[in-house]
Amino acid sequence: MKKRTRYLTAILAVLVTIALLFVPLPQRVLIDTRVSTVALIQRPPEIVFDYVTTPAHWPVWHPSSLAVNGAVDHPLDLGEQVTEQFRVAGRRGSVVWTVTAREPPRKWTIEGKIAGNPAGAVTYSLTSTASGTHFERVFTYRAPSLWFAILNWLVLRARIQDESDQAVLRLKNVLETVTQN
Repeated sequence: MKKRTRYLTAILAVLVTIALLFVPLPQRVLIDTRVSTVALIQRPPEIVFDYVTTPAHWPVWHPSSLAVNGAVDHPLDLGEQVTEQFRVAGRRGSVVWTVTAREPPRKWTIEGKIAGNPAGAVTYSLTSTASGTHFERVFTYRAPSLWFAILNWLVLRARIQDESDQAVLRLKNVLETVTQN
Protein backbone atom coordinates (compact mmCIF):
# COMPACT_ATOMS: atom_id res chain seq x y z
CA MET A 1 0.00 0.00 0.00
CA LYS A 2 2.87 2.39 0.83
CA LYS A 3 4.45 1.76 -2.57
CA ARG A 4 1.16 2.47 -4.35
CA THR A 5 0.69 5.75 -2.44
CA ARG A 6 4.19 6.90 -3.39
CA TYR A 7 3.53 5.95 -7.01
CA LEU A 8 0.23 7.89 -7.11
CA THR A 9 1.85 10.85 -5.37
CA ALA A 10 4.65 10.89 -7.94
CA ILE A 11 2.17 10.74 -10.83
CA LEU A 12 0.12 13.56 -9.29
CA ALA A 13 3.28 15.67 -8.80
CA VAL A 14 4.26 15.17 -12.44
CA LEU A 15 0.76 16.08 -13.67
CA VAL A 16 0.65 19.23 -11.51
CA THR A 17 4.12 20.25 -12.74
CA ILE A 18 3.09 19.76 -16.37
CA ALA A 19 -0.11 21.73 -15.81
CA LEU A 20 1.82 24.59 -14.20
CA LEU A 21 4.05 24.86 -17.28
CA PHE A 22 1.00 25.87 -19.34
CA VAL A 23 -0.65 28.26 -16.88
CA PRO A 24 -0.42 31.85 -18.16
CA LEU A 25 2.29 33.82 -16.41
CA PRO A 26 1.11 36.71 -14.22
CA GLN A 27 1.53 40.14 -15.85
CA ARG A 28 4.37 41.11 -13.47
CA VAL A 29 6.32 37.95 -14.35
CA LEU A 30 6.01 38.05 -18.15
CA ILE A 31 9.37 37.55 -19.80
CA ASP A 32 10.23 39.79 -22.75
CA THR A 33 12.52 38.72 -25.57
CA ARG A 34 14.20 41.30 -27.81
CA VAL A 35 15.60 40.28 -31.19
CA SER A 36 17.62 43.05 -32.85
CA THR A 37 19.23 43.09 -36.29
CA VAL A 38 21.17 45.94 -37.90
CA ALA A 39 22.37 46.67 -41.43
CA LEU A 40 23.92 49.55 -43.32
CA ILE A 41 21.90 49.96 -46.53
CA GLN A 42 23.27 51.99 -49.42
CA ARG A 43 19.98 53.79 -50.03
CA PRO A 44 18.44 56.98 -48.59
CA PRO A 45 16.25 56.55 -45.48
CA GLU A 46 13.13 57.72 -47.36
CA ILE A 47 13.48 54.89 -49.90
CA VAL A 48 14.19 52.26 -47.22
CA PHE A 49 11.30 53.51 -45.04
CA ASP A 50 8.75 53.43 -47.86
CA TYR A 51 9.88 49.95 -48.92
CA VAL A 52 9.85 48.28 -45.49
CA THR A 53 6.55 49.86 -44.43
CA THR A 54 4.77 48.59 -47.58
CA PRO A 55 3.47 45.11 -46.64
CA ALA A 56 3.39 43.82 -50.25
CA HIS A 57 7.21 43.80 -50.08
CA TRP A 58 7.50 41.73 -46.88
CA PRO A 59 7.39 38.28 -48.55
CA VAL A 60 10.14 39.44 -50.94
CA TRP A 61 12.69 40.09 -48.20
CA HIS A 62 11.47 38.36 -45.03
CA PRO A 63 11.66 34.54 -45.14
CA SER A 64 9.02 34.23 -42.38
CA SER A 65 6.43 36.27 -44.30
CA LEU A 66 4.42 33.92 -46.51
CA ALA A 67 1.61 36.27 -47.61
CA VAL A 68 0.04 39.58 -46.61
CA ASN A 69 -3.60 40.65 -47.04
CA GLY A 70 -5.39 43.97 -46.66
CA ALA A 71 -3.93 47.41 -47.35
CA VAL A 72 -0.64 46.09 -48.70
CA ASP A 73 0.17 48.39 -51.64
CA HIS A 74 1.43 51.46 -49.79
CA PRO A 75 3.45 52.49 -46.71
CA LEU A 76 1.05 51.95 -43.82
CA ASP A 77 -0.14 54.88 -41.75
CA LEU A 78 -0.86 55.05 -38.04
CA GLY A 79 -3.78 52.77 -37.16
CA GLU A 80 -3.80 50.83 -40.43
CA GLN A 81 -3.90 47.03 -40.26
CA VAL A 82 -2.81 44.07 -42.38
CA THR A 83 -3.01 40.33 -41.89
CA GLU A 84 0.16 38.32 -42.43
CA GLN A 85 0.51 34.57 -42.89
CA PHE A 86 3.83 33.57 -41.32
CA ARG A 87 6.17 30.73 -40.52
CA VAL A 88 8.40 31.67 -37.57
CA ALA A 89 10.77 29.11 -36.06
CA GLY A 90 8.80 26.40 -37.85
CA ARG A 91 5.43 27.56 -36.54
CA ARG A 92 2.80 28.67 -39.07
CA GLY A 93 0.04 31.11 -38.26
CA SER A 94 -1.75 34.33 -39.00
CA VAL A 95 -1.15 37.66 -37.28
CA VAL A 96 -3.00 40.97 -37.53
CA TRP A 97 -0.52 43.87 -37.43
CA THR A 98 -1.57 47.41 -36.45
CA VAL A 99 0.68 50.43 -36.97
CA THR A 100 1.20 52.06 -33.56
CA ALA A 101 4.03 54.52 -34.34
CA ARG A 102 5.02 56.27 -37.56
CA GLU A 103 7.67 58.97 -37.88
CA PRO A 104 8.85 58.97 -41.52
CA PRO A 105 11.61 58.26 -42.36
CA ARG A 106 12.98 57.51 -38.88
CA LYS A 107 10.72 55.10 -37.01
CA TRP A 108 7.83 52.72 -37.58
CA THR A 109 6.22 50.24 -35.16
CA ILE A 110 3.59 47.57 -35.62
CA GLU A 111 1.97 45.49 -32.89
CA GLY A 112 0.60 42.05 -33.65
CA LYS A 113 -2.26 39.94 -32.38
CA ILE A 114 -2.80 36.25 -32.97
CA ALA A 115 -6.37 35.12 -32.30
CA GLY A 116 -6.89 38.37 -30.38
CA ASN A 117 -3.89 37.83 -28.08
CA PRO A 118 -0.75 40.03 -28.08
CA ALA A 119 1.91 38.51 -30.34
CA GLY A 120 4.73 41.01 -30.16
CA ALA A 121 5.89 44.17 -31.86
CA VAL A 122 8.27 45.06 -34.66
CA THR A 123 10.05 48.43 -34.76
CA TYR A 124 12.14 49.77 -37.62
CA SER A 125 14.56 52.56 -36.74
CA LEU A 126 16.36 54.36 -39.57
CA THR A 127 19.21 56.85 -39.33
CA SER A 128 20.76 58.73 -42.22
CA THR A 129 24.45 58.06 -42.82
CA ALA A 130 26.96 59.42 -45.33
CA SER A 131 26.47 56.33 -47.50
CA GLY A 132 22.76 55.65 -46.96
CA THR A 133 20.80 54.28 -44.00
CA HIS A 134 21.62 52.63 -40.69
CA PHE A 135 18.63 50.26 -40.38
CA GLU A 136 17.63 48.44 -37.20
CA ARG A 137 14.81 45.93 -36.92
CA VAL A 138 13.71 45.01 -33.39
CA PHE A 139 11.18 42.26 -32.73
CA THR A 140 9.94 41.98 -29.14
CA TYR A 141 7.64 39.31 -27.79
CA ARG A 142 6.58 37.89 -24.45
CA ALA A 143 6.50 34.39 -23.07
CA PRO A 144 2.87 33.78 -22.13
CA SER A 145 3.68 30.65 -20.10
CA LEU A 146 6.59 29.02 -18.34
CA TRP A 147 6.60 26.28 -21.01
CA PHE A 148 6.99 28.91 -23.76
CA ALA A 149 9.72 30.69 -21.78
CA ILE A 150 11.70 27.43 -21.48
CA LEU A 151 11.16 26.52 -25.14
CA ASN A 152 12.12 30.07 -26.15
CA TRP A 153 15.33 29.88 -24.12
CA LEU A 154 16.24 26.43 -25.46
CA VAL A 155 15.31 26.76 -29.14
CA LEU A 156 13.02 29.51 -30.38
CA ARG A 157 14.99 32.68 -29.67
CA ALA A 158 18.05 31.50 -31.63
CA ARG A 159 15.89 30.44 -34.59
CA ILE A 160 14.01 33.74 -34.56
CA GLN A 161 17.29 35.69 -34.40
CA ASP A 162 18.63 33.71 -37.36
CA GLU A 163 15.46 34.37 -39.39
CA SER A 164 15.64 38.07 -38.55
CA ASP A 165 19.32 38.24 -39.54
CA GLN A 166 18.51 36.55 -42.86
CA ALA A 167 15.60 38.93 -43.44
CA VAL A 168 17.61 42.11 -42.93
CA LEU A 169 20.44 40.80 -45.10
CA ARG A 170 17.91 40.03 -47.85
CA LEU A 171 16.39 43.50 -47.41
CA LYS A 172 19.82 45.08 -47.85
CA ASN A 173 20.48 42.98 -50.97
CA VAL A 174 17.08 43.72 -52.52
CA LEU A 175 17.33 47.47 -51.94
CA GLU A 176 20.94 47.78 -53.06
CA THR A 177 20.30 45.68 -56.18
CA VAL A 178 17.44 47.99 -57.18
CA THR A 179 19.98 50.86 -57.20
CA GLN A 180 22.13 49.11 -59.79
CA ASN A 181 19.25 48.45 -62.23
